[in-house]
Amino acid sequence: MASQGGHWRQLSALAGAFEGHICRFVSTSPELGDYCVRDCSRSKWWLGFITAVQLAWIIGRYRPDVVVSTGALPGLLSLIVARAFGARTIWIDSVANTERMSLSGRLCRPFAGLWLTQWPKVSAETGAEYAGSVL
Repeated sequence: MASQGGHWRQLSALAGAFEGHICRFVSTSPELGDYCVRDCSRSKWWLGFITAVQLAWIIGRYRPDVVVSTGALPGLLSLIVARAFGARTIWIDSVANTERMSLSGRLCRPFAGLWLTQWPKVSAETGAEYAGSVL
């Protein structure tokens, strides 16, 4: 799950790591992925209710073992919903966040089984794991 734009590009860069597994890709743009959910943001937080219901339908239908997100509020919601369904979760904070963890990244901490940053400095400051960068 990733919002369109840079978050989606980073998730797409990871697609090879999922080879050999059954995957469903979810985005906030109908042109991307297998499923589209409503976009929401800090300024339009109330739209997150619609997004969460859409994610619950998708996750409930497929019951994934793992849900991976590279970010933004819809990605945070995907991890919350996935945990409610018992899935393992991975958050990979955007490579654009060079100085600090994103707000969604900070909020998702309790819901991320694996909490990753793409910058060693951010790892040292937050305790998130650093395992390299996607791009």
